[in-house]
Amino acid sequence: MEICAQFPTRTIGNDPAKIKDWAQAAEDLGYSYIEVPDHVFGASPRDGWTPTYAADEDFHETFVTIGFLAACTRTIRLSSGVLILPQRQTGVVAKQAAEADLLSGGRLRLGIGVGWNHVEYEALEADWRTRGRKQAEQVEVLRMLWSEELVSFKGEFHEFSEINIMPGPVQKPIPIWFGGSADAVIKRAARIGDGWMPIMPPNEKAAECVAKLNGWLDEFGRDKSTFGLETWLRADAFDPDKWARTADAWAKLGAQMAMLYPMYPLPTFEDHIKALEAFKGAVGD
Repeated sequence: MEICAQFPTRTIGNDPAKIKDWAQAAEDLGYSYIEVPDHVFGASPRDGWTPTYAADEDFHETFVTIGFLAACTRTIRLSSGVLILPQRQTGVVAKQAAEADLLSGGRLRLGIGVGWNHVEYEALEADWRTRGRKQAEQVEVLRMLWSEELVSFKGEFHEFSEINIMPGPVQKPIPIWFGGSADAVIKRAARIGDGWMPIMPPNEKAAECVAKLNGWLDEFGRDKSTFGLETWLRADAFDPDKWARTADAWAKLGAQMAMLYPMYPLPTFEDHIKALEAFKGAVGD
């Protein structure tokens, strides 16, 4: 099974040298991807709503961080994990992703989601209610902008005539993988995605979701052999044996990749490297 490393945006700190050292350690250990999370704003609790991260926690900007990581590494692939696409302007994302793919030598994957933070949507003047429909249209527009010389489009959320992205990406188009586990997201991934990245234990519900995914892939005439499945392993403690068992169970469900998603404290840089090494030893080929 291929292994992927979540960029520890909330705990790695702000020292560029340590960020570089962490990325190069992941590459040297043979990780397939570094995946960079996305949030633009922190927010305080309000009206009975509590965010899943504190307002004072760091979130390094996704595309700038990917550009930095591209310059620090040579072969490891880079991904957003996941970019909250509907709260961003599609043309700006197309431009940023094309540049990141170009400067990394074609190593970018765009992981996308619809998000859970309505406060962030409101602060970015984006419509929370239409995020699913908008995401689907954005994927169509992104692929056109990455692949065609001059693009014209008229849809529910976009309208433009004879525009382009220069310079374009190396990959035409850049792969797009979907995060999220709602039925609508899984169906959308099967219809227009290149892969799916669920966060759930490999239980009966996961098996049902994979069965739905495979059914929709058949319904839409997709080639299952080219569609990716990557599990995100939420870890509440340092437990390589449990990580291995969980990854193995997901492999039996069809996952080709696994990413460790530490939820336990990692107070030092050495703790981050220890987690990379242990996950490699437990799950990596």
